[in-house]
Amino acid sequence: MTKRNVIGIDGGGTSTRVLLMDEDGNELTRYEGGPALSDAPGSPVDLDAIEMAVTQAFHAARLQLPAAALCAGLAGVGRELQRRSVGAALSARGIAKHVEVITDAEAAFFDAFENGHGILLIAGTGSIALGRAEDGRIARAGGWGTLLGDEGSSYDIGLQALRAAAQAADGRVGERQLLPRLLADLELVSPDDLIYWAAGAAKSEIAALAIPVVELAEAGDPQANAIIGGAVAALLSHVAALLARLGPWKAAPGCALAGGLIEPGGPLRANLSAALADHECLVLDQHVDAARGAARRALTGR
Repeated sequence: MTKRNVIGIDGGGTSTRVLLMDEDGNELTRYEGGPALSDAPGSPVDLDAIEMAVTQAFHAARLQLPAAALCAGLAGVGRELQRRSVGAALSARGIAKHVEVITDAEAAFFDAFENGHGILLIAGTGSIALGRAEDGRIARAGGWGTLLGDEGSSYDIGLQALRAAAQAADGRVGERQLLPRLLADLELVSPDDLIYWAAGAAKSEIAALAIPVVELAEAGDPQANAIIGGAVAALLSHVAALLARLGPWKAAPGCALAGGLIEPGGPLRANLSAALADHECLVLDQHVDAARGAARRALTGR
């Protein structure tokens, strides 16, 4: 008898990650395709990119579509109407018999806690925290997007670096290593060139500037250290807000850290874990995988 296979998707502005799982919870194959979303605010989900990634994953596993169920965790689908619309469009593609669309953060939370309680903090290109109390109450902190939020994210760090470099060029702050490092990395001739580069830069390009900021901070640069310190404080505030809103807790809840900045091995994980030691939560030593969470959710049907 053919086993019931399901699809988990983690889709955002960088890539579309697909995980195939059988009915016993075994991982069959993974595939990473192009972005499911563009950098432009309000852009529609790229259904072609999702279908292509799913098709390639099934081809690699030598399986035939449709899958029994698909759960797509997608960035930027926080509104129920949008989730229903994308779900209906994916269903029409015939790649799965049952389709559910949730946010990528919800998929990651399911991987970390399934239907249990705890707090998940994500800090990658953007930032958001999700929490579920012991009594089932759910709350979110952050996730307001680049204009209203994303504090402590790679994008926020990159933006702060560009502003600090401009201030250094003016002489408003002491000249350090940040301005010359950004000019060198971006292959720009003068500080004025930052204006035109930033105006045309994609969100992912600005977020990539977090790498030199982290490196300079590790080398002791004061400007970079201030930016990183501010990012850690901003991320800490996300967790602190959920601890307060979802309390009281009978026991310290688990806190899972995900996203390139704070996942195991991430450049801000040690600093953030140390800061969280003063709060009533337990940092979990685990890798959170949104594609796996989506596949598990597709398998369980909830």
